[in-house]
Amino acid sequence: MILPIAGLLDAATLERLRVLLAGARFGDGRRTAGWAARGAKQNEQAAPADPAVREAAGIVSAALLGHELFRAAALPRRLRPVMFARYAGAGAYGSHMDDALMGLADPAGPLRTDLSVTVFLSAPEAYEGGELVIEGVGGEAEYKLPSGCALVYPAATLHRVAPVTAGERLVAVTWAQSLVREDAARELLFDLDRARRAVFAREGDGETFRLLAKTHGNLLRRWAET
Repeated sequence: MILPIAGLLDAATLERLRVLLAGARFGDGRRTAGWAARGAKQNEQAAPADPAVREAAGIVSAALLGHELFRAAALPRRLRPVMFARYAGAGAYGSHMDDALMGLADPAGPLRTDLSVTVFLSAPEAYEGGELVIEGVGGEAEYKLPSGCALVYPAATLHRVAPVTAGERLVAVTWAQSLVREDAARELLFDLDRARRAVFAREGDGETFRLLAKTHGNLLRRWAET
């Protein structure tokens, strides 16, 4: 399931992030790439130890975990610390797949990357190129969302960032380990959740709602890994 989330960050939050990141130290993004992806990565990333970067990362994490649509679709158990990437001057990220496990040295233990998340911070008209391209069996899909919007997609997909030919592309990225490992199962639960909420809004706590809620709950009980 590939899910755009509109308006994750409002205008005031975006401005606060831009102020925080304006003075942040950025370095070669290849330092955080897996060994196979380093040759494909041409961007800059903000230094995670920078206090301004830590504050910005906390803002984005809180926005994601506080967003009802993200919680319903991702069923997040854990998030990786948010990173900020900058693409300019032909910056790009060739076709790659994100590491299956991240944070192997983390005291909390490694995180299995079920979902990748890109939050677009630059307006699409602020740069040329820079589309996030996700490869699938049916072909390729390109995404260049408005600033403040997020894209949630399976981390198991091959994807790339097209070269930025003018301007600057600034994004926040993170990864989620879900309570439900399989993408197809998460999508089914998400659809059932939307259906039960729609029935409740239309009919209240009736028999149809209770059957949908029972099915959703029992499937979640079967599939969830706590």
